[in-house]
Amino acid sequence: NYDDNGRWFVMLDEAHKGDKEESKRQHIYAILARNGFLFNFSATFTDPRDIITTVSNFNLPEFIKAGYGKHICILEQTFRAFRDDEDYSGDEKQRIVLKSLLLLAYVAKFAQSVQAVRADMYHRPLLLTLVNSVNVEDADLKLFFRELARIGRGNVENTVWQRAWAELRQELTARPRVLFEDESIVFNENIFSSLRPKDILQLVFNAQAGGEIEVLQHQANRKELAFKLRTSDRPFALVKIGDVSAWIKEELAGYEVSQRFEDESYFEQLNRPNSSINILMGSRSFYEGWDSNRPNVINYINIGTGTDARKFILQSVGRGVRIEPVQGQRQRLQFLHRNGIVDDRTSEAVRDKAPALETLLILGTNRQALQTVISEIKKEGGVGERHQLSLFLNPAAKRQLLLVPTYRRASAPLAEQRRIAKYDIDREELKLLKQYAGTTDSRVLLARHSVELRIVRLLQKSLANPDDFYSLEGQRVRNLDVLTRRVFSHLVIVPEELDRLKPMSDEIRHYQSIVVELKDITELTEKVERVRDYRDPAAEERELDTLLDQKKITRDEYKERLKAAARRQPRAEFIHNGRKLNIEFIANHYYVPVLLTEDEEVEYVKHVIRHESEVRFVRTLQQHLDEFNHFDWWMFTKVDESLDSISIPSYDVTPHKFFPDFVFWLQKGNRYIIAFVDPKGTEHTQFMRKIDGYRMLFEENGKPKVIKHNGLDVYVVIFIYPRDRTSVPADYKKYAVDSITGLIRELMKLLPDPL
Repeated sequence: NYDDNGRWFVMLDEAHKGDKEESKRQHIYAILARNGFLFNFSATFTDPRDIITTVSNFNLPEFIKAGYGKHICILEQTFRAFRDDEDYSGDEKQRIVLKSLLLLAYVAKFAQSVQAVRADMYHRPLLLTLVNSVNVEDADLKLFFRELARIGRGNVENTVWQRAWAELRQELTARPRVLFEDESIVFNENIFSSLRPKDILQLVFNAQAGGEIEVLQHQANRKELAFKLRTSDRPFALVKIGDVSAWIKEELAGYEVSQRFEDESYFEQLNRPNSSINILMGSRSFYEGWDSNRPNVINYINIGTGTDARKFILQSVGRGVRIEPVQGQRQRLQFLHRNGIVDDRTSEAVRDKAPALETLLILGTNRQALQTVISEIKKEGGVGERHQLSLFLNPAAKRQLLLVPTYRRASAPLAEQRRIAKYDIDREELKLLKQYAGTTDSRVLLARHSVELRIVRLLQKSLANPDDFYSLEGQRVRNLDVLTRRVFSHLVIVPEELDRLKPMSDEIRHYQSIVVELKDITELTEKVERVRDYRDPAAEERELDTLLDQKKITRDEYKERLKAAARRQPRAEFIHNGRKLNIEFIANHYYVPVLLTEDEEVEYVKHVIRHESEVRFVRTLQQHLDEFNHFDWWMFTKVDESLDSISIPSYDVTPHKFFPDFVFWLQKGNRYIIAFVDPKGTEHTQFMRKIDGYRMLFEENGKPKVIKHNGLDVYVVIFIYPRDRTSVPADYKKYAVDSITGLIRELMKLLPDPL
């Protein structure tokens, strides 16, 4: 009935359906797809054949590195006191539970701070405790719950509190590393040091004072129990297990149990902003199919090292890393800001608070279980070595004021300001749209397309002045509803406008994240450090001569320092498999050294200058460095659009961020210039849109605006650097330069006495 000669395309989610040799399901899938194709999807492939034949890898490490998940940090603190085979006191059990509550309260402090800036950002942090045993005598879950009840009553000795606080603080102060990324956690010692027992009560137990636990049971739900303190009216914790009957009968004997009759369970409400649950406790039964961005702390108690446990650890960590800084956007703040989804002002206000909410802190049971988590997750990272190489901020950059523009959302759509980029539309379909919008009652358009009346009027105005709003170079859509919806979306684009200029902080960060995919990077690191320390030999020798003459150094020190200076070099080469990487000292670059390659096939290093147009620009620039001496000082930097956040808003059919390849800062007296330079130029057809976006913000009557900043007259300018300036349309020619001398000449025009 179904074989169809094996011509099926089988798309198989969670594709590890048993061992390939023994699983009937695996054989059935292979038979059905024998003359078709089998698409396997899984976050936890373990069979070598599945891994080898994977076409695209977007597993947990890649997911996190692309910004879609929380950073993962596995702490040294352990639940060793919960082991069955070792005897530990109640205080020792209480201390580790306290540590997990301290972590939760610490993150919750940041959530409060962020939501004071913008109420709809991020989530209410959650502590997830996953256990091996639930209903046996002295089950892991029961032991954890007993310590939770003691802490909720306020039954915590000061010595236990102080030791838990001090041990955890000591580890966090050391900035433990996160998995898969060459980074450490961001830790705010002031916030952590301010935590007191009352913060645990308020932020974890939803109470102002300690009290006995009261149990809340849904009469028809035999799988969950909620807990609150009698001193509070809101539950703080939830147990989700297979059957709670034994718990009520045995573990909760003596507790007050209240019945509730609402239709919806606490677990179903867990992801809502008004959920008061801060702790979720359970075993493996509930984890499949659960999706939440709330976990910031996970406790694994006596989760073992067997195959099932390893898979469970991978799945639960994978679910715990989910992130949603703003509704519907599931990347970390840095990525949302760079892509223009979060504005500059909001990003700046929450930047220091976000890292805690974007980190998942994990505590295991013992050293063996902890190592299992680490090794199994690292195994997900795939084959090969991956290192992160940090370059160095140029000391000269620290001495200069490097300004960057920040933006804010405008109050009206671009179309209302009559400066919108033209919408590309087919000529015949423009006529059709005119006929439709011109003959249809505005009320029908309002109801049919769910837009405001002013937007309908904007559409009608645009159709009355088509030359201002439309370009007749678009492709046919062949669906009037879709076409109308797209035009409405285009007309309601709300632009960004200049907010202010600010000193640069971490807008250029790619030099801290040079990814090198080699087994050993010792040689590369040594060469980078030698070039980094390069100084002009003649200047250094003169300085040493002066120190020697003044008898501030001995002759032996003089000789040693001369030898050290001779070892430093302005450039070096690193070659791997015949592919060359150039390491070069450029005195006016924001960071040193600069890494570039004239071989675009060099794949063992990421985030370096590699595109032919960019390399050509830098090489030409190096030949003309002396021509910049008309300025008091100048500095420039490469911009990496995947990691940096210096940009100009631009508009096509939708808003975009234009990331120029290079940014220059130049100053002469009180004249200050920020110059964006893009060597790709007309090789990319969107360059006109980019310049249009620049014009809207930084020009007035066809000339750069003067922006006042602390006594400086600041100009923001843009240039493309094409191979062939004659190919640039006439209206854009003034933005095109075809030599460094030409670039300098254009910059000099902004000075008080141009040459």
